[in-house]
Amino acid sequence: MIKPAKRSTVYLDPDLHRVLKLKAAETSRSVSELVNEAVRHEMVQDQADLQAFADRRNEPTISYEQLLKELKRNGKI
Repeated sequence: MIKPAKRSTVYLDPDLHRVLKLKAAETSRSVSELVNEAVRHEMVQDQADLQAFADRRNEPTISYEQLLKELKRNGKI
């Protein structure tokens, strides 16, 4: 069963809104479809980032100063 869409008021930068309207017209899609796709994409990216953090949770930490010393020692900086 497909859930009905929820209505929300979003204030967009005027230039962004103009570009969205142009892209919607060029792709025969609605601005809502484009915004939904962009939000879904960002949520997937966030989920991937959160998973990466979870995967690395038990890795040892290193201080910024230690990292700089190591990079200098290895000729990276």
